[in-house]
Amino acid sequence: MVEVELQWGVTELALPTQQQCEEWVQASLIGDLANEANEVTIRVVDAEESQTLNRDYRNIDKPTNVLSFEFEQPPGLVDLGEALPYLGDLVICAEIVEQEAKQQNKTLVEHWAHMIVHGTLHLQGFDHIDDDDAEEMEALEVEIMQGLDFADPYASEK
Repeated sequence: MVEVELQWGVTELALPTQQQCEEWVQASLIGDLANEANEVTIRVVDAEESQTLNRDYRNIDKPTNVLSFEFEQPPGLVDLGEALPYLGDLVICAEIVEQEAKQQNKTLVEHWAHMIVHGTLHLQGFDHIDDDDAEEMEALEVEIMQGLDFADPYASEK
């Protein structure tokens, strides 16, 4: 089962709730990870914090919807023969999620779910840099979102 630490870098919003975050992250875990103890931190931020992190870590000087930071075991940490259950951090910009939901004619809860699903897949090593990887990741997102009783998040873009 997954444990989610939900942090608020903005005034706490109605969405997402702790329970929703846990459900959406759990639904996004692939393979053995779905049955193992895992931890994820989700930090909800404003545009300024998103832009700072996006600039500092991706060299893109503008806010973005979701940033994913996979956990990397620090050098020198003693390996006890067990994988650490920490997957990493998601940083989600509340303002961008709200803007995109309106632009894409989606409910706010639907877009929050998609951003958490998308980010959690990134924490597991999925990406969308090349076309084949993007196709695989998008297919997983569609499957997960539909399993959560949401529509295909890319339907309006196709």
